[in-house]
Amino acid sequence: MPLKDRERVVETMRSLRDDPRAHNTLQLQDNLYRVRVGDYRVLYAVFDRVLVVFVCKTARRAEATYRDLRRMVTRAKRELGDKG
Repeated sequence: MPLKDRERVVETMRSLRDDPRAHNTLQLQDNLYRVRVGDYRVLYAVFDRVLVVFVCKTARRAEATYRDLRRMVTRAKRELGDKG
């Protein structure tokens, strides 16, 4: 990922701490969301009970980006253990 794009993606991921459901996000499934950053997509899960935003994947926009959404949420819950 080019440095300029990486900086924008990281800035966007940091902004999720303050507003994980900003106007430019899209809810994909249950607690899984997507935000666009240029040609890239940041897929992340929000766990309100423990105040955690778990970034699952960052990738260029393609159909493959959205494969295995349920597995991403499962992985995020596993990482959080009993807290998620």
